[in-house]
Amino acid sequence: MNVIVCVKQIPDPATPGALDGATNTLKRDGKLILDDSDAYGVEMALQLVAAAGGGEVNLVSMAPNGETAGMRTALAMGAAKGVLVSDPALQGSDALTTAKVLAAAVRKLGGADLVIAATESSDGYTGTVPEQMAEVLGLPSVTFAKKVAVDGGTLKVDRQTESGYDEVECPLPALISVTAGVVEPRYPSFKGIMAAKSKPVDTVTAVDLGVTPAGWAGAGQKISNVAQAEARQAGEVIEDDGESFGKIVAFLENLKVI
Repeated sequence: MNVIVCVKQIPDPATPGALDGATNTLKRDGKLILDDSDAYGVEMALQLVAAAGGGEVNLVSMAPNGETAGMRTALAMGAAKGVLVSDPALQGSDALTTAKVLAAAVRKLGGADLVIAATESSDGYTGTVPEQMAEVLGLPSVTFAKKVAVDGGTLKVDRQTESGYDEVECPLPALISVTAGVVEPRYPSFKGIMAAKSKPVDTVTAVDLGVTPAGWAGAGQKISNVAQAEARQAGEVIEDDGESFGKIVAFLENLKVI
């Protein structure tokens, strides 16, 4: 069984973030690390391949400056190889362009029985890229997977909902997005860390993958301004004097709540 995992490399959350003054986007010019949310997908993939008795786990990622530090962490966990899409022309890409790029990288790896992504990244929170990828690739998609199993050519998923979970089945190949806690990610061993240094990561550009337009041109948007959120003002304290309900009603009427 072959599984491809989408992994995002993000600025270290322990380091204060900063915006690029020219584009009002998050600076990503330093070392990037593996997004914690993607570690669950990597571990899930490794366990599925082990249960199948053969195959491999490969990675796709999109990051600036040829950065592979986060991918090397996933490779140290046990993934075999990866494709990194790194191209200055991708700066400013929206969720749909990102999905097209990652889908093209999946095709470059030759496809897979299963593609796994996190539900959403820790630095973006759009939560739409996995479903957009599935549409671009023409694959069935199951979101919010909290338990995953493969039975022959059928994928069986417990899909988390607000009231419990749905039991969902679909044919392979497919694409799923997993929730935090679907499995417990392993820590890379020293042997795995050393082996990861020599595992192949093929770096390509958007043009190599045939994805145009990309970046701001593909997104058709720009961030015109970023402003500090207003400080929360102190609320009004109403003391109960036996007639306080009238003041509360008046307050709610002023807000047009009632």
